Amino acid sequence: MTIRKNKISGKDQVDEFIANLDHPFKKEIESLRSIILDANKNLNERLKWNSPSFYYLSDFAAFNLRAKHFVQIIFIFYNGNMIEDPSILEGNWIDRREARFYSLADIYIKQDALKQFVNNWIALVDHS
Repeated sequence: MTIRKNKISGKDQVDEFIANLDHPFKKEIESLRSIILDANKNLNERLKWNSPSFYYLSDFAAFNLRAKHFVQIIFIFYNGNMIEDPSILEGNWIDRREARFYSLADIYIKQDALKQFVNNWIALVDHS
């Protein structure tokens, strides 16, 4: 007799991870998670690289939880196509950009740009 284990969904994994997370910016992380997921229903989430991450057809972004003075999200561009958005993105790496959020107020100011960026990234992937 084969016993089938119920695999926990990516969302449930992230829910559990966040519930147990001890981080000085936990509220900001929860807020950013909601904004990103609400921006486009095509995105999914899971734990990857020991952190909540997002994907649609390929990896999209992941929190870098090592930073303790801000919340850092790394956005991934595997195919070499890059979206430049100086209102939220920093860096000049070939395959990624990062965004830093310093408070709930900072997130509030940047949330519309973040939502637009999410949808621009989805459109880029869909047309690649």
